[in-house]
Amino acid sequence: MRGQGARQRLLTAVVEHLAAHGLGEVSLRSLAAAVGTSHRMLIYHFGSKEGLLVEVVKAVEENQRAVLASLGADDPAEAAREFWGVLTDPALRAHERLFFELYGQAAQGRPGTTALLDGIVSRWVEPVTALERARGFAPEVAEARARLGLAVARGLLLDLVATDDLDGVNAAMEQYITTVHGPRTGAGAG
Repeated sequence: MRGQGARQRLLTAVVEHLAAHGLGEVSLRSLAAAVGTSHRMLIYHFGSKEGLLVEVVKAVEENQRAVLASLGADDPAEAAREFWGVLTDPALRAHERLFFELYGQAAQGRPGTTALLDGIVSRWVEPVTALERARGFAPEVAEARARLGLAVARGLLLDLVATDDLDGVNAAMEQYITTVHGPRTGAGAG
């Protein structure tokens, strides 16, 4: 239990450091020094630099899923817009780049990164499927809608980290949300 607490504290410190300073060409030693530990402790808890970075991505995504779960389900379109705003926050850009870098490496089977693939889709599809089912969609339709939403969001986030065209990806996401949920109504229309 005590070791798990130390591991979690290190992970939290690394996530915060990378959010503030980006990944760049950070080495395990420089990262360890920045968070007040040794590279050996990071290796002990995470196995390798790649293992640590995979855990960083998983932690950031877990935080994002917690935000998604906290959004109101009364208006799914507005919840989607609010969540998109969270995902495109400039403070997350370094984490988004890291996600895509590691995702590509994991898909190619690079040692130390393949653990990222465990649940990379299902951890998002399952809770969104539950939301879609609560809206009245049949299970297979709800799952397909959830997977489509994940694909659109990831594709637009990749576009964003590659081009830094926030206006363009926001317009594309708005078009997707409008297509899936209908046009804005009331005070938020326009």
